[in-house]
Amino acid sequence: MRGERGAGFGIAVGVAGILLIGLAIWLLVVYTGAYNVAATDPHADVVRWTFNTTKHHSIKGRASDITPPEQVSEKMVSEGARIYAETCAHCHGEPGAEHEPWASNMRPEPPELTEAAAEWEVHEVFWIVKHGLKMTGMPAFDPEHDDETIWGIAAFVKRLPGMTPEAYQGATRGASHRH
Repeated sequence: MRGERGAGFGIAVGVAGILLIGLAIWLLVVYTGAYNVAATDPHADVVRWTFNTTKHHSIKGRASDITPPEQVSEKMVSEGARIYAETCAHCHGEPGAEHEPWASNMRPEPPELTEAAAEWEVHEVFWIVKHGLKMTGMPAFDPEHDDETIWGIAAFVKRLPGMTPEAYQGATRGASHRH
């Protein structure tokens, strides 16, 4: 019995030691500036994986209780298309045209939504647009836009994968285009 308690204590001390060593390494990196934060230096694979995995799980968990409206009107989608063309296409691209060259220098690089929007559900896109994403340059639209407007943006973004350049131009007619 005494040996079992001793073994349990030894394991606890070992785990605590490993945690302390990990904390010491983390503090060393933080306070020495060992990690290069320059946007001209791509993230290390482990950092990119950590950010992407955390982002996906965070969004999926926080958006899971959001119920999309029964119907998003074409007027809402049209307004979403206009806002996308004026404020989002610079970083996220549009059918037939990539994002602005300077967006490639952002870390993490903004996803091309003509492809990436397919991996998200509409309520997840709504959550992303509404709340923004820390450490990505993606702003929160909530302070300046109501939910109806954000649903229109989300619905339009979900239409981007597979959209032709001509359909995009038609959907965003009247918007101040970036080109």
